[in-house]
Amino acid sequence: MSANGTPILELEGINTYYGQIHILQDENIVVHEGELVCLLGGNASGKSTTLKTILGLVRPRTGTVKLAGKDVTNMPTAHRIQRGLAIVPENRRLFGPMTVLENLEMGAYLRPKADLKAEFERVYELFPLLYDRRGQLAGTMSGGEQQMVAMGRALMSKPKLLLMDEPSMGLAPVLVERSFEIIKQVNDTGVGMLIVEQNANVSLSIADRGYVLSTGRVVLEGNAADLLQNEELRKAYLGR
Repeated sequence: MSANGTPILELEGINTYYGQIHILQDENIVVHEGELVCLLGGNASGKSTTLKTILGLVRPRTGTVKLAGKDVTNMPTAHRIQRGLAIVPENRRLFGPMTVLENLEMGAYLRPKADLKAEFERVYELFPLLYDRRGQLAGTMSGGEQQMVAMGRALMSKPKLLLMDEPSMGLAPVLVERSFEIIKQVNDTGVGMLIVEQNANVSLSIADRGYVLSTGRVVLEGNAADLLQNEELRKAYLGR
């Protein structure tokens, strides 16, 4: 948490619609500086719409989106990125015909005049493989390697809050655990994170807190350790 206690992200009373369909219903979510928070839910629970609302791709009909205390509800996506927001999208969505280095450079496209040496050093320290493979085309890498590139690309913008959309999707089970180890490693550097996931067990095992969405409403929230023990959640998402 920051010194003044201002959360890095606040969703307050968010009501989002697609046409007449009420998707997000009075949604409230908070992420403090340096926190790792997971947002859980099944298909059509509203997870993707929540991310789109945070990014400004969808505007809520009522409610506010705040980044570091500033109301950005009506601000464009680029403004939010400049205020410290970044995302690792579902299925990573790299620029396949471009090299690893070029993909990383794209992560800093809003910082064209900045000295990026420190960011490159930070990314290569977290992911030494990317330094070794910096000349390789991103599209020729494995799923786990592409995940590293996607995270490195996001970190090049010096985010205060990193959104992650279904990081385990498309990864072999043996790579999922490694992927979440890397996510925790990034969080330990001080980057606040909101992870949208269906894999409740793995994401709660590294998170500080969690929220559970069902048909657009937050139906459970609390410390990750408590949620892991919650019988309702275990039956719905952990299969036991």
